[in-house]
Amino acid sequence: MRKSTLIFAGLLLVLAVSVMSDPAKETASTTAAPTTEFHFARLIYQASYYARWWGGPSWMTDAPDAEHHFMQGLSRLSRVAGAPVNRFDGDGGRTINLHDDSVFDYPWLYAVEVGGWTLDDIEAAKLREYLLRGGFLMVDDFHGTEEWARFVETLKSVFPDRPILEIPDQDEVMHVLYDLDQKIQIPGIYTYFRGQTWEEDGYVPHWRGIYDDDGRLMVVINFNMDLGDAWEHADTPGYPEPMTALAYRFAVNYVIYSMTH
Repeated sequence: MRKSTLIFAGLLLVLAVSVMSDPAKETASTTAAPTTEFHFARLIYQASYYARWWGGPSWMTDAPDAEHHFMQGLSRLSRVAGAPVNRFDGDGGRTINLHDDSVFDYPWLYAVEVGGWTLDDIEAAKLREYLLRGGFLMVDDFHGTEEWARFVETLKSVFPDRPILEIPDQDEVMHVLYDLDQKIQIPGIYTYFRGQTWEEDGYVPHWRGIYDDDGRLMVVINFNMDLGDAWEHADTPGYPEPMTALAYRFAVNYVIYSMTH
């Protein structure tokens, strides 16, 4: 095949991936009403980069296996009545578009790969309203100085004046069910198989957050770690069970905190 033909085919592939990865076209379950006490709700966002190596949008990273396994763990480890998530098509979970008011039906929202996320003015305002009205946002799986800077730039459009703080060990979110005194860096599976726990220059894990005026934690920031991979690979040989167990415990605490505060 001639070089010019290969280039043209490549451009078509990039265009196809961009269209397929447009969050506005992947909102089928956004408006589905809740059917039980708790659903795994995943945030849709536009990104400053779309294509991952498998061609999907970054907000879908680890889906639906991550929520499938996590919801099994939540049901075993707590009394929360959670909707199971089908590991093949994601049925039972929810994807939340911030242009839709359905976000207010769900107390807990998960955003992944936020080192490249962007929000327009409407989305930023809706997320701010959601959080100030009692919602809870967990962000996960981003690493290093550059991704932190891009994450903060977008988060400032939601809360320009609220500080991002290190969550103290005595914070209730660390003790609401499990006493989480093991702040161990939880790696993605491929990072772990390379014999390390960090990505980019993210050598030190951080648990950070944003609080409302009454001291309620609204946003929990898992930085330089990948809890979603630990859930996704709960039954993958070679991924350490203690990492998955700890990732479950952190997220179960977040869920219970979000439903009681």
